[in-house]
Amino acid sequence: MSVCNNINVTFFVTSLLLCIILCTDNYVWAKDNEAESISKIGQGVGHIMNIYYCYSCGYRKVYEDYAGIIQQKYPEISVIGANYDPPGLNMYLSRMIGFGKMILIMCILSGVNIFAWLNKPQPAWWSWCLENKLYACMMMFFLANMIEGQLVSSGAFEISLNNIPLWSKLETGRIPQPPELFQIIDNTLQFSKMEMPNNNFV
Repeated sequence: MSVCNNINVTFFVTSLLLCIILCTDNYVWAKDNEAESISKIGQGVGHIMNIYYCYSCGYRKVYEDYAGIIQQKYPEISVIGANYDPPGLNMYLSRMIGFGKMILIMCILSGVNIFAWLNKPQPAWWSWCLENKLYACMMMFFLANMIEGQLVSSGAFEISLNNIPLWSKLETGRIPQPPELFQIIDNTLQFSKMEMPNNNFV
């Protein structure tokens, strides 16, 4: 009995560590993108355009399309995209739900009775989950993902060039058409070229 308990505890701790790694993966990825952007600016490699988009809204494909046409028209511009983290507690709640989802799924697959650790009687719904592991895990996975998506769904598509805001879908309510975005980029690049002689003079 003690051997089984030790195995369950070890499995639970391992699952906990795995969930922490998965939950912090997006944060590390965002920091890597930021570091890449800073390194390129420091090396003087052209211009840096950042596009922060709502991944749960399906804007990843839109970002890829815009990044392609921008780099084709402006080879000197490096386009870097990342998920837009909504302000407030929504992102933290989403990560907590994802963390709890992974813990519960691991407990169901391993047959761990978490209520026994809490000195509580096992409820009927948890017994059903242990008897129907595959169906319970799938239902819990998709339900938690739906809630997470609603929490982080911001509808954002924010574009900036060299830290200068060019477009905000949160403010305008729409994604810019390519011609109007090109016009904004041309104006911004022209304005930055006009500032360069003054900066050199100073």
